Amino acid sequence: MSRVRRSNDWGFPRWRGYDASREATTVRLCDRHGCEEKGDCPAPKAPNSPERWYFCQRHAAEYNSKWDYFEGLEKAEKEARAKAERAESAGYAESAHYGWAGSGDGSRSADEMRALELLGLEADAEFETIKKAYRQRAKQVHPDVKPGDEEAAREFQALQVAYEVLRAGEERRTWRG
Repeated sequence: MSRVRRSNDWGFPRWRGYDASREATTVRLCDRHGCEEKGDCPAPKAPNSPERWYFCQRHAAEYNSKWDYFEGLEKAEKEARAKAERAESAGYAESAHYGWAGSGDGSRSADEMRALELLGLEADAEFETIKKAYRQRAKQVHPDVKPGDEEAAREFQALQVAYEVLRAGEERRTWRG
């Protein structure tokens, strides 16, 4: 007589979670050649195409960095779609008002990020660090220190603009919060 084996799913407490099973699950791998990661981020193969690539997060980010979502559209249609995109994402920008956002987490504009790059600072730099870096670099290329040097004068002007952009952004953030 064969022996019947009981399941783990009877009685209380349950021995495993609800909807848990022992069957193997199918995992789709990243479509990037040579990648063995799980491909759970769909990306369109072409604009307005139902076909999709499935990438891991790293390769999806790489793919999306070069993607032009408005490719092939007329100028007026491109502007209308960009305006609609901004309107849909306005809530995310507005969340900074409630103190949910801080330095280095997407609350800085692209201009502020370029200014930080010019000063050689990280995205999450505090404003005191920005001030110190600006003063240090400005002293090196100031027109009084290097008279007649046009390259130094251009760099000094770029540093001034970068500092003004960062100062205005900091004032905007401190005024909100």
